[in-house]
Amino acid sequence: MQPFSYTRVNEANTAITTVAQDAAISFIAGGTDLIGLIKDGVQTPNQVIDINSLPLTAVEFDTEKNIRIGALAKLSDVARYSTVKNSYPVISEAILESASPQLRNMATVGGNLLQRVRCNYFRDTVFPCNRRNPGSGCPAIEGYNRMHAILGTSESCVATHPSDLAVALVALDAVVCIQGKTVQRRVPLNDFYLLPEDTPHRENILEHGELIVAVEVPHVSWFSNSHYLKVRDRANYEFALVSVAIALEVEKNIIKSARLALGGVGTKPWRCQEAEMVLQGKAIDEATFTTAAEAALVGAKPLEYNQFKIELAKRAIIRAVSTAVAREVGE
Repeated sequence: MQPFSYTRVNEANTAITTVAQDAAISFIAGGTDLIGLIKDGVQTPNQVIDINSLPLTAVEFDTEKNIRIGALAKLSDVARYSTVKNSYPVISEAILESASPQLRNMATVGGNLLQRVRCNYFRDTVFPCNRRNPGSGCPAIEGYNRMHAILGTSESCVATHPSDLAVALVALDAVVCIQGKTVQRRVPLNDFYLLPEDTPHRENILEHGELIVAVEVPHVSWFSNSHYLKVRDRANYEFALVSVAIALEVEKNIIKSARLALGGVGTKPWRCQEAEMVLQGKAIDEATFTTAAEAALVGAKPLEYNQFKIELAKRAIIRAVSTAVAREVGE
């Protein structure tokens, strides 16, 4: 492991200015992903800036009751927060399906959204990888690709985005708040992540030195009728083969509005707007759910070992929608 220096800061501008001056300097908060990447030689900072003392841990509501979650809020705290559990259960459920209790006690919201892909070829420096070294190739395309993406892939990369929380937040139209040296900006989380295309080393729109300071989620009454379903190889401490974040507005056996996003199948958290349109205004029945599931997987490009994900995703969508409907109508 390459040696690095460690500095703790108490002020956001100091942290941002320090990191922005050198590409070999990184922020560190919970460190649950970064430390592993450093040990594996995937990331090699010469200095890390500890931002845990910054005042970015609060969970707050504005006058319109939109929720603002500080980037340094611990995942376990957010999952237990009563208003999150009641008004945005899909967020709480997604967090509780993530990692392990020990990691959730350390991991932060901002760090979770920024975790790197879990592709074994990316994390083992013996192999070439376009995310680590652009232009070197993607061995996963012809290699063992059971866990890899079927949506949003390119000839450069087929790795899936690993975050459960990001899938739930994308479904709920969340916005990420970013602070840089001279500007602050608010970006829809769905636009924050980039498709790999020819530049898989650019995973999101952050410029070096920019810092996520918060995530904001709009207050929508029917977001309380939401659900997160995660399908994986084992019950705990495992990444998704397929996951579904769903929120539904139901009235008199009609789905008035829907939000749907998938994890485990896309190179970024995958918002399924075509499936949402299928659900909207339709009667509650299995045929509607099935049609929506089909719409969500249009354009899927499976690889040799992950073709099963298409059918698995469709069935997971039907199950997740059925669960959300049952909750709303009290069945």
